[in-house]
Amino acid sequence: MTPPLPRLALVLSLLLASVTLPALPAQEAAQTQRPRFIYLLSLVERLHTDAGWTKADEEIISRHFRHLKAATEQGQAIVVGRTLEAGDKTFGLVIFEADSPEAAQTFAESDPAVTGGIMTVEVRPFALVLMRKM
Repeated sequence: MTPPLPRLALVLSLLLASVTLPALPAQEAAQTQRPRFIYLLSLVERLHTDAGWTKADEEIISRHFRHLKAATEQGQAIVVGRTLEAGDKTFGLVIFEADSPEAAQTFAESDPAVTGGIMTVEVRPFALVLMRKM
């Protein structure tokens, strides 16, 4: 005699609940990875046209690039890029890892473009949901 369907479903659900399934690689990564953040950089208004740029501004941009290149090589920065639009519409972004929101803010504010006064920065928590294999 077979047990009634509701009873069988209860027994099966109890058996399945007692089985521990191995975590999927994505689940394991989500449990062990550092928090991710994004920072957005915008040029100050005087740099919205090419005429506004000085030699000192160009040196700051060189330091900014070296800073982000080092952060990428060290594994802190995941993605660094910028839009290819006119100065008043363009912005840069950095997706990176940090131990805490405070550490993320400190990292973003230490960018030479920010400390040099040619860009403003905004930091936000970020979740990378999908990414193609590279």
